[in-house]
Amino acid sequence: MGKYWHIFKFGIQTTLVYRVNFLARAVFGMIPLAAVLMLWKAIYKDDPIAGYSLDDMVCYYLIAMLVTALTSVTDDDWQIATDIRDGNVNQLLLKPMNYLGYRLSLFAAGRLVYLLAAALPLLILFVSLRDYFRLPPDFLHAIAFVIAVMMAGLLQFLISYCMALLAFWVLEVATFIFILFAFETLASGSLFPLDLFPPIIRQILEASPFPYVLFFPVSIYLGRIDAQAIMTGIAIQAAWIFAATALAQWIWNRGIRRYAAAGG
Repeated sequence: MGKYWHIFKFGIQTTLVYRVNFLARAVFGMIPLAAVLMLWKAIYKDDPIAGYSLDDMVCYYLIAMLVTALTSVTDDDWQIATDIRDGNVNQLLLKPMNYLGYRLSLFAAGRLVYLLAAALPLLILFVSLRDYFRLPPDFLHAIAFVIAVMMAGLLQFLISYCMALLAFWVLEVATFIFILFAFETLASGSLFPLDLFPPIIRQILEASPFPYVLFFPVSIYLGRIDAQAIMTGIAIQAAWIFAATALAQWIWNRGIRRYAAAGG
């Protein structure tokens, strides 16, 4: 574990070079949020929508933005694809190091630096909307939220990692990444809560791992699911993480057999 801790620290040092870029992303990332909040304020009258009051809906987007800051993959998938395409992975194949562990350490470092860079803009946003913000209903939901967010970040990374490994077979993975991003934006509850979908559509989306990278943690925070549903959801998260890890290892083993080791 010591070598991965060293990589984590190295990742922090490297990522700090781009701290202004992260700050800009955080600030400009609030513009779509502001537009969405104004839209919902215009839509709401007196009655709740799908069980969400206006306060609930605004709080949903605030917590969703926080979860996204903690778990989203920024450039990791592009970097992985570049490592494979340009042969940068060669030097790692010669070392007693697991590439998945290496990239996961850099991902964790990047999330930490991004959160530090985005802390001030997020704080200003939460303070300005403090009338809508609320804490989890109890200690159980607070602890479950932290666990679910950590697992959501791991699942998010593994999904992107699997997609990036397609670089073993195709020269450019951008199309696949954009398709994944588009579907994830819809299925994760990033656009709006999944409760607003018709039941049949929601059931289809919930059969994918994407609701567990955003909608599920936010639902825990808002207290919209009980203890039994929380345990079931965390178990499903764990199952998806196990499946994604197995798939990632399988793709890596298959890809490395045909890897030409050019460049690097």
